[in-house]
Amino acid sequence: MSKQKNQILASFLMVLAYAVCPSMGAQAQSVDPADIAAGERLFHRDAHCQACHGWAGDGHKMDNQMPDGADLRASTLDRQNVITTIKCGRPGTDMPAFDKFAYSDGRCYGLKQADLTARQLTMFDPPATLAPNEIGYLADFLMAKVIGKGPMNHAQCVDFWGKEDETCADLPK
Repeated sequence: MSKQKNQILASFLMVLAYAVCPSMGAQAQSVDPADIAAGERLFHRDAHCQACHGWAGDGHKMDNQMPDGADLRASTLDRQNVITTIKCGRPGTDMPAFDKFAYSDGRCYGLKQADLTARQLTMFDPPATLAPNEIGYLADFLMAKVIGKGPMNHAQCVDFWGKEDETCADLPK
């Protein structure tokens, strides 16, 4: 086989490998701790995610005036689906779209505002809109500290807050 054919075959096999197992490249990349910290700030303050999902992301919220959020700690969503959910919300549910242009041009689920109206799908107003990089930071935080982490225990709580906190006192050790 010629050298050119070998290179083409090697390139094809590499593309095929990434198509079959797209997480190969993603696993090699680590997340910057500063991005996780920025995502945590967004979750707790700027985007007010804790108002619906609870401080631990487990759906146990403190304010009964806010909609019930999903238990993110039990979620099995991957990072891309987390980003899509934050960006686009979930039409017809209480999960808002944090991208202010989400339904202006069909970028979310191929739908525009007129499509939502025609299907009688309402969208809860977000407490804030987020830039694409902020949505990524929030996803990084959720993937590192919340998504799929199971029920909160004392050690996870201390790790979550970065220190011993009174919130952690009653959690199982």
